[in-house]
Amino acid sequence: MSDRLAGKRILVTGAAQGMGRAIAVMAAGQGAESVTITDLKAPGAEETADLVRAAGARASVVLADLTRAEDIRRMIEEAVSFAGGLDTLVNNAGVIDSVLMEGANFDTLDERVWDAVFDVNVRAAWLASQSAAPHLRASERGPSIVNSASVSGINGTQNAVAYGASKAALISLTKSTAVALAPRVRVNAFLPGAIATPMAMEFLDSVDDREYTMNHMTGAHLLPRFGEADEVAEVACFLASDAASFVTGAIYAVDGGTLAWRGLRA
Repeated sequence: MSDRLAGKRILVTGAAQGMGRAIAVMAAGQGAESVTITDLKAPGAEETADLVRAAGARASVVLADLTRAEDIRRMIEEAVSFAGGLDTLVNNAGVIDSVLMEGANFDTLDERVWDAVFDVNVRAAWLASQSAAPHLRASERGPSIVNSASVSGINGTQNAVAYGASKAALISLTKSTAVALAPRVRVNAFLPGAIATPMAMEFLDSVDDREYTMNHMTGAHLLPRFGEADEVAEVACFLASDAASFVTGAIYAVDGGTLAWRGLRA
């Protein structure tokens, strides 16, 4: 791999599996000095840490509940203490309505589910960015924030109302944070389409008609397949790198072409 993240001290939330793990491991492979892995799931987080170390970076695990402000602040402080500073915050952690409530849709969605989705997807990203800001401003290693949004924040969704609304809010938060932290800290977001993460595969396994659901999830992709976590990680790591030194307030789609048209593949 390249060394485009050489020397950077990085924190990735939601890194026990899926896109967060891919970003953490790829960052290590691209020369990051250290990676702090944050999640609620200790076994998965420790597995990611082992992969990060194998890829050449120092690794630390911070277990945190991102619905708790005190956990978020502690997460930032522990990451800074471990690494001696912070250069990149990747707000990757997220949750979707269906994980918290079976059969969630516009008519049935419980307000507690709405609140929980917004707590993790938006409030946590805001609080983490706010807590990280003094450390990022102090960095001399190309400081940045990278947020994980979604194409669902641009287009409407059928059964993920809170998720889509929260990702739209995160897109706006990304732009506002870029304004607030300019010119010292760059802030950008990536928008995945349907990615073959463990969470997506578990969802597929839970439905009655797997083939129909799979076709529905990938039908708007001009590239007729699921995306891979590593394909998202490539974009996230680019946004964290000095190769993106003139990129801030930007929203990068990693969606197989979903947002390029208004159709569904036959």
